[in-house]
Amino acid sequence: MMDSYADPGAPDHRSAARYLWWLTVSQRRRVTGGAVLGTCWMVCLMLPPYLMARAIDDGLQPGDTGVLLGWVAALVAVAALNAWLGIMRHRTMTRVRMDATFRTVKVVVAHATRLGAELPRRVSVGEVVNIGTGDVAQISQTLTITGPGVGAVVAYLVAAALLLPVSVLLAAVVLLGVPLLAVVVGPLLERLQGAESQYREQQGVLTARIGDIVGGLRVLNGIGGKDLLAGRYRDGSRGLRAEGYRVGAVTSWIQALAVGLPALFLALVTWLAARMAAEGTITIGTLVAVYGYVAVLVVPVASFIESGYDLTRGLVAAGRVVRLLDLRPAVEDAATLRPAPGGPAALHDPDTGVELAPGRLTAIVSARPAESAAVVDRLGRYDGSAATWGGVRLADVALAEVRRRIVVADNEADLFAGPLRTVVGGRSEHTDAAIARAVQDAAAQDIVRALPAGLDTPVEAGGGNLSGGQRQRLRLVRALLADPEVLLLVEPTSAVDAHTEAAMAAGLRRARTGRTTALTSTSPVLLEQADTVCYLADGRLAAAGPHRALLASEPGYRALVARGGDEPAEPADTGTTLPEEAVR
Repeated sequence: MMDSYADPGAPDHRSAARYLWWLTVSQRRRVTGGAVLGTCWMVCLMLPPYLMARAIDDGLQPGDTGVLLGWVAALVAVAALNAWLGIMRHRTMTRVRMDATFRTVKVVVAHATRLGAELPRRVSVGEVVNIGTGDVAQISQTLTITGPGVGAVVAYLVAAALLLPVSVLLAAVVLLGVPLLAVVVGPLLERLQGAESQYREQQGVLTARIGDIVGGLRVLNGIGGKDLLAGRYRDGSRGLRAEGYRVGAVTSWIQALAVGLPALFLALVTWLAARMAAEGTITIGTLVAVYGYVAVLVVPVASFIESGYDLTRGLVAAGRVVRLLDLRPAVEDAATLRPAPGGPAALHDPDTGVELAPGRLTAIVSARPAESAAVVDRLGRYDGSAATWGGVRLADVALAEVRRRIVVADNEADLFAGPLRTVVGGRSEHTDAAIARAVQDAAAQDIVRALPAGLDTPVEAGGGNLSGGQRQRLRLVRALLADPEVLLLVEPTSAVDAHTEAAMAAGLRRARTGRTTALTSTSPVLLEQADTVCYLADGRLAAAGPHRALLASEPGYRALVARGGDEPAEPADTGTTLPEEAVR
């Protein structure tokens, strides 16, 4: 089974079938072992009918007790061998499935990490959830056909070979059975693939919709949109239920045929063999053997149908994984890399003319918040651009180096579930003293005091047990603890009241003294703390300087900042208490 920390390798995602084949060849020895054990197990299932026939013809009918006991002992030995082969086959195939599961999970998680901030822009939450909860398991189940599936083919041919000396007619009936199954079941499997694909697509959309509803429940309650979106979710659920019925209808026919066709097959061969025994063409022992061979064939025949069913569903699931793996990050390392500046250096955005001086606190102001946020994305290398860092194009610097030294703290960044200490700590461990300083600088002391276990209190995924302003302050705590060389903040105080904002502005200035920091905002409280304010008009730098100097010299800036101070974008958070549900 795959080591949890091992490199899963480079997946072949040119198609769903190629991806499944890559999972197979990635564990050649184990898959080969499973195929051998599965083949031996199914072939050995053919031995008991033969041994029973010999016991009847050589021992039971002549009344030779010694010969009879010998054949019975051989029958017991074969049963023990089959039991051992069955156990080893199951163990091996379990490892094959688990390896495929871990390998797919590692590949998907690694690619999601490479996509980073690009992931939610390109793929819905529901799509990712469905891959993790359903598709991965279905893909691993598909690899089962490499064991019993291969064994079923060999066992089928062995049964036909055993029947050939008995009767050419019986062998022909057996050999024609699989083509008949393909003719009957094939169209159903094709229908299943289409219905399954449609069902999975709608399931992903619905999962994303319920996530959006739950995540925005407070806002929806405030604007009265909860009932509207709930109605849409009900309509989507009905549509998904209808697709589920389609999938269930096709699946029920396939499963019914998996049971019914082998039974009809057994009845036909048994009838032919019984007529031959009545005519004296074959012995009673041979009749028993023929019945046993065909009865055992129920297992491989059912395996054929189940393998086709699993392969159909596996191709659908693998197709969704392949679509995710086909997504390319917006930014990747260049073919030829250049070294990053050895120390603090200026960041320059040619698209707007904004420049962040090293060791200074710079504010970026625009009447359109998306413009200032776009500057941060370019300087943080989340979008391709001609931005430079100390005269070196950011695009030519190793992305890992950029991420290590330049951190973008977005206002909508997720808070992961876990103890508060871990949530704000990020990738590093911090002392209680360091966390306390960051909490104070972010004006978040009241949050920690209100929690039952302080820093050890669990935080729900996405900060669901915190208010918007509390989440915003904890994001700032996390950013300050990261202590990067360059910190870029997007609207860090948009959801707090004026008193808390003033405390956060002063704390940010104190914590980042001497380090390069930039923020986007139109709040006078924050702009007062900035060394330099860059004012954008129509997407270009219109003026730069201290806040008070721009107030005196730039009428557009003055009007924008005054309006921004009077009309907060979101309801303010008083910063004093947690919501009731957070302390239950």
